[in-house]
Amino acid sequence: MSCLFCRIVRGDEAAHHVYQDEHTTAFLDVRPLFPGHTLLVPRTHRETLTDLALEEVGPVFAAVQRVARAVQRAMDATGTFVAANNHVSQSVPHFHVHVVPRNPKDGLRGFFWPRRPYADDAEAADVAARIRAALTEPPS
Repeated sequence: MSCLFCRIVRGDEAAHHVYQDEHTTAFLDVRPLFPGHTLLVPRTHRETLTDLALEEVGPVFAAVQRVARAVQRAMDATGTFVAANNHVSQSVPHFHVHVVPRNPKDGLRGFFWPRRPYADDAEAADVAARIRAALTEPPS
């Protein structure tokens, strides 16, 4: 299959994974808005939100909630921005939810946001480890 996210789910493509369960996989975006910008995908290929089966919606968004909490904690952020595109601006045609750490006056305005890659693989690995650690903490 040529889908990049399906290859990541299968382990055929490298990624900095932060979470996975039987329904979803989450990994760092390679061009993050801020360190900690995470993508969460259903393990089964679904192109858009509307392609998810009804029984998939709950497990996917329960994982989004868990990852959003972890990203906020791990990155010491005030909150998170959680978003998904359907077709338009969807660079990979596999449904995915962006979880982006946010702080007041962080520089994001509108939808024209600068993306900055991680300085190196070590920085990305450190951020992924921080989010994985935050996932094990009990909800506050």
